[in-house]
Formats: sequence, C-alpha cells, structure tokens
Amino acid sequence: VQLQASGGGLVQAGGSLRLSCAASGRTFSSYDMGWFRQAPGKEREFVAVIRWGVRRTYYADSVKGRFTISEDNAKNTVYLQMNSLKPEDTAVYYCAACSGSYYTLSAKTSDFGSWGQGTQVTVSS
Repeated sequence: VQLQASGGGLVQAGGSLRLSCAASGRTFSSYDMGWFRQAPGKEREFVAVIRWGVRRTYYADSVKGRFTISEDNAKNTVYLQMNSLKPEDTAVYYCAACSGSYYTLSAKTSDFGSWGQGTQVTVSS
C-alpha cells in the first residue's frame, strides 16, 4: 500500500484547506482510511476515519463539525476538507490505511499499518 498526502499550506484562522491522500497498491474495499496529525512536541493524534466503500465516518471531538472526510473511488483518493481552521489545527497531517475491523472503525495510531509521508498545515492567527 502506498499513500501520498498533499494539499497542505499556510492559511489564516477561519480559512479552509482540502487535503488529499492518493492510495495505490491494492483494492481498498472495507479498508479504513484515516487522517492523523502531529504538532511539534506532541504525540500523533487521530483526526478522522472513513470505511472505504461503506462511507462510515468518525471524527475527533476537536474537529467535529469543521472537518469532513470523504472518498472518491474512481480516483482512489481520500479527502479531508478542513473549514473554520484554528491556530491549534497547525500540524503535520498524515493519511493512513488499515484493514477495517468488523465491529468498529479504527481510530488509534497502532491500528494503522500503512502511512503517507505527511503534509504541513499552518494556521496563522
């Protein structure tokens, strides 16, 4: 599995960005595709996840209502639309993939075995 994240940049508080994660290397039916972020000096934290093909989603409380995760099957790409950005959203954002559990969506870093390279998001106040 190869994951390529892109779309990061510098934006003012209140602005929007859309991150993309292009996936390749296998079919992703029933896979969980997640977004995580890591700010300087902090641990990597969960942001959002989507079950490929089923489109079940789950979000961290800190981004619920502001961020939207989605998929485009034709392009094998997962997106993270980020609106109403805050300075505390500043981090390197990573996409990740894993085989989904029958019972629940994956939301821990240890659940995910494949990771993209990360894209920097900086929100200025």
